[in-house]
Amino acid sequence: MNALVINSSGRTEQSVSRKLVAELVAELATKHPDLHTTYRDVATSLPFVNDLMIGGFYIPAEQRTPEQQQALAFSDQLVQELKAADVLIIGAPIYNFSIPASLKTWVDLIARAGLTFKFSAAGPEGLLTGKRAYLVITSGGVEVGSPYDLATPYLRQVLGFVGITDVQVISADRLNLLGEQPVSAARDAIRQIHAAA
Repeated sequence: MNALVINSSGRTEQSVSRKLVAELVAELATKHPDLHTTYRDVATSLPFVNDLMIGGFYIPAEQRTPEQQQALAFSDQLVQELKAADVLIIGAPIYNFSIPASLKTWVDLIARAGLTFKFSAAGPEGLLTGKRAYLVITSGGVEVGSPYDLATPYLRQVLGFVGITDVQVISADRLNLLGEQPVSAARDAIRQIHAAA
């Protein structure tokens, strides 16, 4: 089983989302000894979508200029990582009600017409079906699932758009208000996932 693990917190050692993601990966590995894990830390300098990329997105690969091919090379790599994964794990702290800008950049680089979704007469159709995703959502003050939480529904929408509809949320929210209790609840949820896996 192949897992793609996305971390997006700007924090490292003090990041709750990173710690919970690591615990989830460890639990899955005990249940699936064949687990092969690819890590992608999007908090470290992803390129923003630019004019060269956009020009290359909408023409066949063989018609792209060398400059467009070079501009799209990293996006192509991210798409291949996602395609190869059976399981996607995203660690996402809530920043100002939404996801970190770095994670939004990852979304912009993997949402590719003809690769991860396509347009049909019925509308857009996701091409990455048959995958499972876990969202590890953390926050200092925002309650996950409340009107102030724009991160969770956005990630569900994006994943559904590319065909990933089996999505489970593990949250540790309002950490500045509730202390360690949400972390303990998230760890319980991780153990339940492991038991059911």
